[in-house]
Amino acid sequence: MAERARERTGLSGIHPLEDARAAFAARVALAEVAERSLDVQYYIWKDDVSGRLLMEALRRAAARGVRVRLLLDDNNTAGLDRMLAALDADPHVEIRLFNPFRNRALRALGYLTEFPRLNRRMHNKSFTADGVATIVGGRNVGDEYFAAGGALEFYDLDVMAVGAVVADVARSFDEYWNSESAYPVETLLPRAMAGEVARFVARGVAAIESEESAGYARWVAESPAVRDLLGGRLEVEWAEAHLVVDDPAKALARARPERWLLNSLDALAGEARRELHVVSPYLVPTRRGVREFDGLVRRGVRISVLTNAFESTDVAAVHAGYAKRRRTLLDSGVTLYELRRDFAPLPVARVAGRGRGGAGDGGGSAGVAHRLRAPGSASLHAKTFAIDRERLFVGSFNFDPRSAALNTEMGLLIRSPRLAGRLATLFDEDVPAASYRVRVGAGGGLEWVARRDGVETVLRDEPGMGLLQRCGIDLLARLPIEWLL
Repeated sequence: MAERARERTGLSGIHPLEDARAAFAARVALAEVAERSLDVQYYIWKDDVSGRLLMEALRRAAARGVRVRLLLDDNNTAGLDRMLAALDADPHVEIRLFNPFRNRALRALGYLTEFPRLNRRMHNKSFTADGVATIVGGRNVGDEYFAAGGALEFYDLDVMAVGAVVADVARSFDEYWNSESAYPVETLLPRAMAGEVARFVARGVAAIESEESAGYARWVAESPAVRDLLGGRLEVEWAEAHLVVDDPAKALARARPERWLLNSLDALAGEARRELHVVSPYLVPTRRGVREFDGLVRRGVRISVLTNAFESTDVAAVHAGYAKRRRTLLDSGVTLYELRRDFAPLPVARVAGRGRGGAGDGGGSAGVAHRLRAPGSASLHAKTFAIDRERLFVGSFNFDPRSAALNTEMGLLIRSPRLAGRLATLFDEDVPAASYRVRVGAGGGLEWVARRDGVETVLRDEPGMGLLQRCGIDLLARLPIEWLL
């Protein structure tokens, strides 16, 4: 891909990673082929099967002499301090924590004394090898993001990129790495002793050799998308791509408004003339967002939105922030879909054209939408939208106040009628079967329409919500917490 990128000055090669197994394999593959550097930035890194395997991939790269820089937001590192200290002991590894907690043992106390600072988090996600290839998108590191088992499984989307946009991602990483909010772990954690480092190395080897990891590795290897990835048969879209990213000073409430990612997205959405298709797992439009959607509809723009249903969301408070605006959105003319928790095929799996005969995976996988193992609960986590079937955004940004004003975010804007058009086609062909369409019924109340095997079922009570849950959501919707969501 990199060789082909040199022949296309100013363009970027984009390969969507919608298959969860391919998204995991791509990160491992980049770590294994890196020769000089790995710059890795995440909001969440879990100590589970996929987290341990990827951590071991970083350690092995460092053992080959690759410079590894790992930047983690500190909000979700509880229980990882000794592992991070042990990895940081490698001379080729540097680890920094973004916006760290001073009290490592009793983090909740930090929220009592430093809430304005600790409430702002780094939500960015990127994985860059040798400054040549990068992965940007919605996935954190954890089993639910890579279909590695567990009660919850996220449907998500990343893109792997080479070419012009990679230099921008690398510069953004450096800006965050050198920001006031990024602290070297040696200034926060006791140094790891030799025995602790040895145990960490042995733990990484054991993680690879465990029965659980071996089973996951075999399942990953069965994916047609992974076989194409490792066989070099990647379908690449060559397009103009631009990085949009918040100034890291936003985490200190010091960023100038013109350096907020939100302003770029607002301007872009305002350019819509015909259609706007939005996928956002956490949708809290606020009064301002409702006004903007209403203004677009009045200009003749058709807006369709896919978000989580109550039964599929993993954050009930966010659903309360969405539910209080739902009727207003419908009255404005916005079409709303809510993902069902029991839908097994990944709805966003056809963004790259894996289906309907599109030019998807090579090696005989074109025209086949992959199926994941049925999770205990399916939840939407992809953050993407398309404008007029011409431009596509993929990144970490949710349509909510937290992404807009509190957290730092990043993503790629891609000018590609092919990719943007296929997200729009997804709403035409797949979303109605994967979700509830919410509408206003004849009696004035809300209805949820589910389509299964060509048969429509109309529900007049919100799916998955009992009386106590409804009371709880109503209470949360009345509280003045929307700015936190």
